[in-house]
Order: sequence, then structure tokens, then C-alpha cells
Amino acid sequence: MKNIPYGKQSITKEDIKAVKDVLKSDFLTTGPKVQEFENALCKYTGAKYCVSVSNATAALHLSSLILLDEGDLVLTTVNSFLATSNSILYAKAKPIFVDIQSDGNIDLDLCEEELLKNNKIKAIYVVHFSGNPVNQEKLAFLKKTYNIKILEDCAHSIGASFDGIKAGSCKNSDISVFSFHPVKQLTTGEGGAILTNSKKIYEKVLRLRNHGMVSKPEIAPWFYEMQELGFNYRLTDIASALGISQIKKLDKFLEKRRKIAKKYDKFFDKFEYIKPLYKYTQNSSYHLYVILIDFEKYNITKKDLFLKLREKSIYLQYHYIPINQQPYYKELGYGDEKTPVMDEYYKKALSLPIFPKLSKKDQKYVLHNLIEILEKG
Repeated sequence: MKNIPYGKQSITKEDIKAVKDVLKSDFLTTGPKVQEFENALCKYTGAKYCVSVSNATAALHLSSLILLDEGDLVLTTVNSFLATSNSILYAKAKPIFVDIQSDGNIDLDLCEEELLKNNKIKAIYVVHFSGNPVNQEKLAFLKKTYNIKILEDCAHSIGASFDGIKAGSCKNSDISVFSFHPVKQLTTGEGGAILTNSKKIYEKVLRLRNHGMVSKPEIAPWFYEMQELGFNYRLTDIASALGISQIKKLDKFLEKRRKIAKKYDKFFDKFEYIKPLYKYTQNSSYHLYVILIDFEKYNITKKDLFLKLREKSIYLQYHYIPINQQPYYKELGYGDEKTPVMDEYYKKALSLPIFPKLSKKDQKYVLHNLIEILEKG
């Protein structure tokens, strides 16, 4: 039996040809395909400006350097990959972890409570967890009312929308970031992007992506200046060509993900102690399909379920271990935050396989074995 992972890229002949064509061209990096990919992302999301980078962590790093000053306090979710809050630390700012709602997203009402208590909070970093966007009306209200900076971590959510507002559009935020890791909705191998509607932010990202350098052809054709400390976070033309090819199929990929999510939802309707994280919504881009299992009702632990499914070549995943419970963060003084919703979520959550090439046969195999192992214990 082949392995069934929780996520996997979907590569076509067109994708392979696009990459081969670049390999035969004059530019492997810093060439025309980079700008073409960035333009395609702007067109898809509606954002004015886009800068592609080597990965989403690089996108978060540069974004934090631009948005934050040393010592700034930043509200962020406890339910994300480490890179979200790590980027705040990179800028020598301080994350404040906020509990989640029942759908896995940061609780924006709790964010407002924190803002009312502390006028030193300068920003909120939200994550559209699993591909399901946070409430954009509330986000706009917080930004306007409290004059704070907003970063949308859209690593899960390209193609998602909230009342017609596409993830990445930056309608209610200063910056959005994307990830193009192979398990995401579209891939460039590794890769990420920063989107914004601010020309000032855009120009600074361009400098920081390329060593802090600015070309000065008016002085001499070869002349450049390093105006600030930057990095080499460029995306190659090879990766960009793959991204251009992939984005043309993005809506079809999303349609397949949503079709699988609908099937899963229908299947779990008949189980009292297994529920999807949230009911099916067309707004979600379904990077993840998360279920909540009441393990106290079954004679098996989460770990044993994982291991027994792996014996069946089914590789579930867990998203995420609470960031504030990581040893590094505990050394910084975190870990005692009151996050009852996240604590309950951590006990119950699992991510099932979901990706466009997951066959109906494999979907059925995953569900059958999941239930059989739970019921046998």
C-alpha cells in the first residue's frame, strides 16, 4: 500500500514543461519570470504590490522588520506554525499569545480586550488557520479603532475569501504573506510572497530582499548602494515558472479540496464524538481538514491512533502544538497564558489527508481505517 500523506503537491506535464523552458533560457534567477509570477499573484488577490521571496518564513521576517520596532507588543495566535511568532522575535518585539475561537482562528474579541487593557500593543498578527479566513469586518474595526498594524498570515489560505474579500488582498491589513511549500494549495517547491497596498512598504521589501541594495545607474551602469542591512531572500525564475503554471490551476485545485471536505463532512455527520473543526464553507481554501475526536469516548489515545494508522500507510498530522508551550518560549517566560479553547483543541484535533490528487478510493480507505481503529480501540 502506498503512503497517504496529509498533504502533497499536484504537478502536471505543463508544470514540468514550464520549468524545463526556464532551464533552457538565459535566466535561472532574478529574471522575467519572477515579476511575471508576482504580477499573477497581484491579479489573483487584488493587492497592488507583491514581492516573492524564498519561503514564507523569509516573508514573515521581512514583514516584521518593516512593521515593528524593538520592544513593540504584538497580539498573535497560539495556534500556528512557529514561524509566525518567531518573526516577531526576529524584530526584537514581543508576542502576546491570544486564545483561539472554536474554528481554530485567533479570537479577535479577546484581542480587543487586550487592546483595551494595554495601549502599548502595536500590531496583530492573524493566521487564517486551515484556510478559513478570520472575520474581516472585525479586523477592519480593530485596525481603524485602535490604530494598529495588521499582518495577515495567509500561509494556509490562498484562494480563500470572506464576504468577497480575497485572502492576500490586504484590504484590512498592512501586509499579507503566502507560503508555496509543496503541501499548500499551489507550490513553487519552497517559496513565499509578501503582498501590500503600500508603495512605501513594497519598495522597502524590495531592498531588504536583495541585501539592502539599490541600483544607481544614473551614477554608472554598474553602481549600487547598500542603504540598509538586508538579506538574500530572492525567489528563482525556476520556482517562479512553476508558480505561474500552478496559479493557472489554483481554482481547480481548490474545487477538488472543497469536494473532499464536503465528502468528509457528510461522512462524519453520523458520528456523535467526531466532528469537523467547522462546518463546510465555500470561503475556506481547505489547506487542512481538521477533525475533533472526543478520545475519552474511545478506548485509544491520540498517539496510538496515529501509530496504528501509520501501520496502514495513513499519515495524519497535527496542527499545531501550542507555540507558548515550546521549550524556547517557556525559557522566555511564556506558558502560563489562559488558553482554554486551545487546550481543549489540542486534546482532540487531527488533520486528515486532503490534496487534489487524493483519490476517492484513498479517501474511503482513510475514513474506513480511522473509524475501525477508533471503535476497536
